[in-house]
Amino acid sequence: MSKPVAVFRTTNWSSYNAALKRRGSLMVWLDLEMSWFAAPNGKPGHPERFSAASIQFCLSLKVLFGLPLRQTTGFVESLLALSGLDWPVPFVGRSFHWKDR
Repeated sequence: MSKPVAVFRTTNWSSYNAALKRRGSLMVWLDLEMSWFAAPNGKPGHPERFSAASIQFCLSLKVLFGLPLRQTTGFVESLLALSGLDWPVPFVGRSFHWKDR
């Protein structure tokens, strides 16, 4: 014998619609105190341009939204532009492709 199926009825449509709108919202907080650029390390060779935090931010968005690397770069560029920050975006294409796997 099968269990009875519970039937839920929406009685407050205005709060239900508001909840559906909130479900599709996206909020990203960028801390202005975050070190976006790498600090000089004094090692020989080409200096690192971006900090590990900025690269981790980009790769976290890549994994979160399931984006390819170049689309992640465009997505981060648009997020920074929307937030009014004039920061360059680390290109996480070739140089970080092997680390991302």
